[in-house]
Order: sequence, then structure tokens, then C-alpha cells
Amino acid sequence: MTRRAVGRADRPRRAVAPHATVAASRAGLRRTGLRRTGLPAVLAVAALGLGACAGPGAAPGTTSSPGTGTAPAPASASWAPPPVGARFDYQIGGAYPPAPGIEVVERDHREPPADGVYSVCYVNAFQTQPEEADLWLREHPDLLLRRDGAPVEDPDWPGELVLDVSTAAQRAGVAEVVGAWVDDCAGAGYQAVELDNLDTAARFPGLLAEDDVVALARTLVERAHARGLAVAQKNAPELAVRGATEVGFDFVVAEECQVYAECDAYTAGYGDHVIEIEYDDVRPDDADPDATFAAACAARGERVSVLYRDRDVVPRGAPGHRSEHC
Repeated sequence: MTRRAVGRADRPRRAVAPHATVAASRAGLRRTGLRRTGLPAVLAVAALGLGACAGPGAAPGTTSSPGTGTAPAPASASWAPPPVGARFDYQIGGAYPPAPGIEVVERDHREPPADGVYSVCYVNAFQTQPEEADLWLREHPDLLLRRDGAPVEDPDWPGELVLDVSTAAQRAGVAEVVGAWVDDCAGAGYQAVELDNLDTAARFPGLLAEDDVVALARTLVERAHARGLAVAQKNAPELAVRGATEVGFDFVVAEECQVYAECDAYTAGYGDHVIEIEYDDVRPDDADPDATFAAACAARGERVSVLYRDRDVVPRGAPGHRSEHC
């Protein structure tokens, strides 16, 4: 599940993050972001301002499971973002052994981390996944954003319902679900977590406020840091500086910033702690994907991680797979 970042409503989004049965079905329009969810309850977040963070701001469950939600680590927890410029592979469309030379791998939170590399855990923090919509409607209908009484569905991604983070009580319920996944990521041995769909407020103006989205993000970052995980901002260039300084994100995963001329916004917030993903079917449709990737490499390839990927991020060996580096 990955999608596009956000900015203008006319841009597609997201890359993808799957489970074995729905891998290729979610990926595609970058400006959409990823997601995932499970159970609610009131959350008590512990341990703020924990141990040493090496980020720029500082100098396996199942489809129906909310996660084990193990208790946060003690205040001595420490974390660090991925190495700057490391070779990265985005495996949220299905796990496979990393190729030689790969140093950082991201996988869906329902998959185990890759052996022998820095591993990032994908979590959809602000919307549901299509295969989980019925679960949310049945067990957590109060946590779904509604318009005229009906759940709000992402128009770009059928079946994905938007979570309601408009009040402290709603954010606590969502944080209990997503926070349990964060705990599971730490327990599985991941070093970092990516929180997808930070751009929800920008895509649903009038229904969600940026400050409310930021407040939930901050809660989840604190919980992840308490468990010794670094945290990635996903897309949302308009929030890059705020994300790094106010929310506490440690690095950013940016989709198609070359296409939409957003890369400078991310480096302004995160320096070289940027993982950039360009896709082989870039939008707008008149763009040349190979030329876009080459331009990204020429501009930043010696400083940040730049990956060229197929839109559906399918596993190696599947039709359409592509994974190249500068």
C-alpha cells in the first residue's frame, strides 16, 4: 500500500502495501498513501522524550488482528533512522529475499522483517485497507469518518475508508489500533516504521483538520520511539518541516518528488534523510519515466536513497517487477 503524497487534488497517489492476497491490487496512484487498521480503545501513551534519537530533528498480525499491543519499552529506548544514501527496496507488495547490496528493506507490518538489513515496517495509520473495511464497519464504526451519516471512502482507492481523527477521543481509539501494530513491528525486530496517509487532511478538507492529523501522528511517533523504532513521514511535502520539528519524524519516504518538484521540500525538513521512490509509469502521462529517474539520480543520487520501482511493487519474479538504483 503506498500511494501518492498529497498536494493537489488532481494528482494520483500511493505506491502499495499488501498482504499476500491483495498485494498487487493496491499500489498505483502515488498521491494517495497507505493504510491499515484494527481495534479501538482508549490509549495511554507513556514515555515521552525518550533516549537518544539520531534523526534529523535531534542534532506479525493477521488481516483481522489489531496486534498484540505489547507495552512500550522503558524510557531508555533509543532509535536511529536508516543510513543516509543506503540502497533501499520497497517490498510492501510482497516480501522476497533482498538482492545483494540492498541495505534497507520496507515490508508490510504483517510480514517478518528482512534478515541482515535495516528493516522498515509499513503501517497504514489514517485509513483502512480494502480487505479490512468490513472489520472496521462491524467492530469500530465509531472510528470511521462520516459525511451525512455514511462512511467516507477514498475516491481514488475503492474500499478504503477514512479514519476519524477529529477529536481527542477519536484519536485515542485510532491510536490504540495502530499503536498495537507499531508494538508488533518492534516485537518482530523492525528498526523503523512508516506511517502512511499523513496527507488525509489535505485530501479531505472540511472534514479533517491538519492539526488533528498532526496530533495523532505525534502520539504514534512517541509510541514508536518508546519501542525503539525510528519513524518515517510518508509524502505530504507541505508537512515536511513541521513533521521533522513538531511531530518528531526521523526520516521521510517520498514518492515521485521528482515528478511533482517536491524534493526540495523534503530535504528542507530532513536533510539527506530521504528515501525517494520514482515509478516506471509516472504521472502526468506525458512524462518519461526513465528520464524522470535519471534526473532524480543526477540531482540527488549521490546524497539520498533513490529507488526506481514498478507501481504495484510486486515481488521479484512476478510480471512487471522493477527495482533499480542510481
